[in-house]
Amino acid sequence: MTDSPNPSPSRRAVIKTAAAASTLALGPQVFGSARPVATDPEVLRIGLVGCGGRGSGAALNALRAEEGTVMLTAVADVFPERIESCLSNLKNSLGEGAGRVAVEPEQRFTGFDAYKKLLATDIDVVLLATPPGFRPEHLKAAVAADKHIFTEKPMAVDAPGIRSVYATAKEAKRKNLNLASGFCWRKNIRHRAWFEELHSGRIGEVRAFHSTYNASPLGTHKRQPEWSDMEFQLKNWHHFNWISGDHIVEQACHSLDKQNWAMGDRPPLSATAVGGRQVHRGEERGNIFDHFGVTYDYGDGVMAFHQSRQMPNCDFENNDYVFCEKGHGIINGWAPLHLLAGGDDEWVYDGPGNDMYQQEHDELFAAIRAGEVVDDGGFMTTSSMLSIMGRMSAYTGKTITWEQAMASEEKLGPERHAWGPVPVPPVPVPGTTQFT
Repeated sequence: MTDSPNPSPSRRAVIKTAAAASTLALGPQVFGSARPVATDPEVLRIGLVGCGGRGSGAALNALRAEEGTVMLTAVADVFPERIESCLSNLKNSLGEGAGRVAVEPEQRFTGFDAYKKLLATDIDVVLLATPPGFRPEHLKAAVAADKHIFTEKPMAVDAPGIRSVYATAKEAKRKNLNLASGFCWRKNIRHRAWFEELHSGRIGEVRAFHSTYNASPLGTHKRQPEWSDMEFQLKNWHHFNWISGDHIVEQACHSLDKQNWAMGDRPPLSATAVGGRQVHRGEERGNIFDHFGVTYDYGDGVMAFHQSRQMPNCDFENNDYVFCEKGHGIINGWAPLHLLAGGDDEWVYDGPGNDMYQQEHDELFAAIRAGEVVDDGGFMTTSSMLSIMGRMSAYTGKTITWEQAMASEEKLGPERHAWGPVPVPPVPVPGTTQFT
């Protein structure tokens, strides 16, 4: 890193951060704790709730976080076939380390209450990787069971869920339980360096932020005669807003988390959005929109802008742009280009990269061993709510304040999760759909 955060305007510097950038490995959300330290050779037992692709990936990262001292001992999913597939894939991926997948048949739980059975076992850490419609109740139960937690993003699909998660995060902190989130870009070493420079004031205060998450539609599963409504919707969960929150919540929350990061993790005053369903067709596509555009007002002329879509045959873009008092910056996470420029001064990250998914678990397990606590509770809920309030505004056609969004009583989905009929609400219509 440069010695001065504000070099002379005549100085054009390309910053080269070498392996020393690993000093960014533990972020500011790690605090001291009175919780007993776990020391080698004690084995940390993990349980996995949600055995799909992301859950399997999280389990593999967790098992690789330490050499031989982390074991998977319990798994849970509503679909038994996913459990067997997950365990088989993990063993194949671990090779000689396959013995760390030590899940006895009686530790494989299915059904909508499977997470409760898993939390009743002697696991130390739980990985929560189901669709986000189930996240608040799973988080609450995990903290009540005194487990360390890795939870995938986002944290909820509606305001009642977010309020629940805020309360759960507060309780986790009181209990000195680790609560790590799947907002993986915060574990990307390039991003950390870029945001460190941004927050140093290198190009002045942030005045605007613009993010894009323009992608293609996700896949679907054609309905089978033997499937109930619930099974059909779970097989196509990305496309039903009660399970996914819509794609601005389930996918684009990554972009809005970076917006939140840039703004110092403070909420906006309001959101005004447009959106609709132009190309999605068929019952497998559920009741979500296929495009959004949101303007967030932070007050004092500070604004943030977001656009996301899931449409075929359109250009892909997943970038972030910042505009400050003395310059501008860009993150292209997949290029990767991380740039801040103001006048004759330019900062470009040219150091090593890292596996941000692995970093999430490396930091979590290092904190547990050190008796420290990773506390992502604050930003993970704010970032999730940014996505939800954007959807609220787009669905209704109304400007929604932060206070209105947080106080919303709208609860998506059925009151009880069970196999059987689940009516699908109509696709929202801006100007007709009411905010509640």
